[in-house]
Amino acid sequence: MKTALRNYHARMQRVLDYIDQHLDDDLDLGAVSRVAAFSKFHFHRQFVATFGLSVHRYVQLARMKRASRRLAWNDAESVTEIAMDAGYDAPDAFARAFRQRFGQSPSSFRKSPDWAPWIAAFGPLDNARNKFMQIIFTHDDVTIRDVPPMPVAMIEHRGDRATLGTTIERFKAWCKAEGLSPETGRSSLMVFRSERCPANPADYSMDLCVGTDRPIEMNDEGMKAGLIPGGRCAVLRYPGNTNNLEPAALYLYRDWLPDSGEEVRDFPIYCQRRLSLMPDVSAPEVIVELFLPLK
Repeated sequence: MKTALRNYHARMQRVLDYIDQHLDDDLDLGAVSRVAAFSKFHFHRQFVATFGLSVHRYVQLARMKRASRRLAWNDAESVTEIAMDAGYDAPDAFARAFRQRFGQSPSSFRKSPDWAPWIAAFGPLDNARNKFMQIIFTHDDVTIRDVPPMPVAMIEHRGDRATLGTTIERFKAWCKAEGLSPETGRSSLMVFRSERCPANPADYSMDLCVGTDRPIEMNDEGMKAGLIPGGRCAVLRYPGNTNNLEPAALYLYRDWLPDSGEEVRDFPIYCQRRLSLMPDVSAPEVIVELFLPLK
């Protein structure tokens, strides 16, 4: 029974991966159901029952998330071009949908993004993407490594996660100005000093880091020098690029750690994102790994 369930989940996960990788294609119900090898007559209900939203809604949200990121980080693209790529026939229709979802026009969001409604709007998308994360991990997915220490430039975020987008914007702007963006081959890291959703939102705490041994001068962005300590770590590679690593962290703490006989070290759990520039691949692969420091 467990094997059959895992196979079913793997087929559904394959559907999400396919959609995310083919947002520019015609993602009709028949095409998507064939990816999972399910009957198109039942697939819609299966998808809704599994993920809590329809295929059409998932595709809409995924395209809108991509569009909003392009607005925030790519000034070279026009709003019209972004609207068309998001599946809208006219910029006006895109603008209405955008304002309804985020409370801002696309041009206003581009100038000064309000990240709190942005995070809330994509809750259903994040929930769908992480539906099976607690199930697909096994102990074989975890390796123990001796990790060398890494000097970093870092910015601290302290306070409500709804304001995290502003900190991320400052971090990215500084990295871009210093030539330390991920596109240059640099690793970006996040040190999680609190739960993703603490009981008191004001207690949310994390550090955004980028690997560099350069001296860090005083700056308006709040960047400073830091160090990710070396030592033994349990490492779990996350299957896909995501902004919610809570399921993976939960697996490490709840399942892997008690069975391993290991003890944690006095440093928070952290993740590392890096680009793997593989030959003959149209887009670089994002590798996400979660590190649990061990004694």
